[in-house]
Amino acid sequence: MRITLTTAGSYGDVAPYTGLGARLAAGGHEVTLAADDRYAPLARAAGLAFRALPADPRATRPADGRDATPTDRRALMRRAAAFLEQLGTGLADAVPEDTELLLLSTTTAPLGWHLAEALGIPSAGAYLVPTAPTRAFPPVLSGGRSLGGWGNRTAGRLSLRVVDRLHARAARALRTRLGLPPTSPGTVRRRAEAANWPVLHGFSELLVPRPADWRPGLRITGTWWPHHPADAQLPPALEDFLAAGPPPVYLGFGSMSSAHAARLTSLAVRALRRAGLRGLLLTANSALTAPESPSDDVLALPAEVPHALLLPRVAAAVHHCGAGTSAAVLRAGLPSVPVPFTGDQPFWAARLTALGTATAPLPLTALAKDLSPDDAAARLAAALTEATTTAALRTRARAAARHLATEDGPTTALQALPDLLP
Repeated sequence: MRITLTTAGSYGDVAPYTGLGARLAAGGHEVTLAADDRYAPLARAAGLAFRALPADPRATRPADGRDATPTDRRALMRRAAAFLEQLGTGLADAVPEDTELLLLSTTTAPLGWHLAEALGIPSAGAYLVPTAPTRAFPPVLSGGRSLGGWGNRTAGRLSLRVVDRLHARAARALRTRLGLPPTSPGTVRRRAEAANWPVLHGFSELLVPRPADWRPGLRITGTWWPHHPADAQLPPALEDFLAAGPPPVYLGFGSMSSAHAARLTSLAVRALRRAGLRGLLLTANSALTAPESPSDDVLALPAEVPHALLLPRVAAAVHHCGAGTSAAVLRAGLPSVPVPFTGDQPFWAARLTALGTATAPLPLTALAKDLSPDDAAARLAAALTEATTTAALRTRARAAARHLATEDGPTTALQALPDLLP
């Protein structure tokens, strides 16, 4: 079967589909990944065909660099709408005409429904976050705090309406181009829900147990780990640093950027030294920078390195709680110090804390704005000490790692393919 996977966003929104796609291809299917062209090397390294989508979220950032990672809800909405309009212009061109099954991410699904309708082909969701309303937990973009059963489900329904509005202009333009009659995104979404449109979710039930009130067709498969070549290795300088002392603490914020990078870097170095720990700073993006004064106890990592190779060799992880990073930290059996920035990150931070594998979250706004530099460094140092010395955190993290080792999300997704077809 010829399958096209469509996704858009940052590295964490794309990389899991390389692992899923590689497993589908190993199962005998022809798989194409459609994403921003920065990720063409990832797709081809996984043995997948690639089609480019005009969907680089960086292109919608202000030219002066301000508001690089907005935490204000209105700023997020403005950027999201601009990003979706850009995405909608190219989705029709990115999907090969001979596609027999269209697998859609949370971002591409509200546009992909129209394309599947025009092409007359089946589609299904391939989601990295839960989106269906439920009493069990609040919407992933609501901050992670439960609103009670009725409140969670009501907020979930409202969040879907917000998504409908964000996609309205992009969907209208796409339907016009495809020659489809006008209709609203909400109408198309409700039609899909009424038909029990199938969705595979690429995360673990350890973090998000399947809610009892989810409709039929919604399935949690387990995590889709990014594909890495079998011969992948850590850089020699990193190997030397790891061998030179006790396991360090990993500090990395994925694809996040921040106007407070210099302050965050200074806080990280001060907190590490206050806690008596060595540290690895991921500076591949602009949320952290290389320390001003090089030292033997802190190493800056200027490029992405595979989590699967690095994380099992560190003592704990300070991270932004993206879905993929949260799962990777658990897979390595590590305690977390959550520093959520925005989006779904507070949700995953709350899940890690509830699981008992993380300290209390330290939101970016607290470290970068609300606390003085001295108080912020003290808070981070205390969290580092807790994460690296509390036996209960380590025990629960290792138990989580054993559980994740029993799951095979891509194979479960492969086995579910017949259920996705009419």
